[in-house]
Amino acid sequence: MTIIRHGLTTADHGAMTAFRARLAAHPVAITRASYDALLEQVPSADSVSYTEASIEGVPGVWCAPSTSPSKAAVLYLHGGVFVYGTAHAYRHFAGQVAAHSGVPTFVADYRRAPEHPFPAALDDAVAAYRGLAAQYGAGNVAVVGDSAGGGLALSLLQGEPGARCGVLFSPWTDLALTGSSIESKASDDPQLSRVALEAGARQYLGDHDRRDPRASAVYGPTRGTPPIQVHVGTAEVLLDDSLRLGSRDGVEVHEWEGMPHVFPSAIGLFEAARSAHDAVAGFLRARLAT
Repeated sequence: MTIIRHGLTTADHGAMTAFRARLAAHPVAITRASYDALLEQVPSADSVSYTEASIEGVPGVWCAPSTSPSKAAVLYLHGGVFVYGTAHAYRHFAGQVAAHSGVPTFVADYRRAPEHPFPAALDDAVAAYRGLAAQYGAGNVAVVGDSAGGGLALSLLQGEPGARCGVLFSPWTDLALTGSSIESKASDDPQLSRVALEAGARQYLGDHDRRDPRASAVYGPTRGTPPIQVHVGTAEVLLDDSLRLGSRDGVEVHEWEGMPHVFPSAIGLFEAARSAHDAVAGFLRARLAT
């Protein structure tokens, strides 16, 4: 198994304690507006410009580092249990990926549930990917995603093996919720719960088979995908959704002690977030034509 474990620093221990206290003192009722407001707090990367665009009919936002003449591109698929999140709200998080790697990044505004249930999100992701592949060449396109978008990215990579590589942040790969960490990490996770995940899966899939690999990528093929790097914290119920990928060919899982769900979005708070972005940047630069 390719699982790389990172210890919890003293600074991050203190930051995580404060993070938990803040969430406990000021709980947020998650709506689409409040979810986007939380993502807007991600620091904007220096020297990255943001431009609305459309690729193969899929709207989104380009995050372009001004210093890079890159001939490659990243497709970013955002999280939000397939119900929340927009390309605009995620632009700063994706912009951090672009700034660190030097690769222009397109955040796709794929259609969301419940208005547009499965497979609408996957159809949009595939359309955007194929549009980028036609422009840059499939071997010069990486796919990056977080949470639900991470699972979506893996489903896409399993169906489009010509992509150069992928990066997954705390991916939700099992909408059947069979991972043991759903229960064993329930008291450790300050953000996600079985109830929230169940609601998202129900709105996205309805009565559709939750083990369909197009929706739950962990049930897909274990061979034939491009190289993939995964980052996950140990303080999250979706830990097993990542660790179960560690036995696959070409998958490198980074397990970060004490970190919460999609911790790289907290780049101004956790040392681990910056370290994870550095690892992602090295992975992308080593594989793409930058």
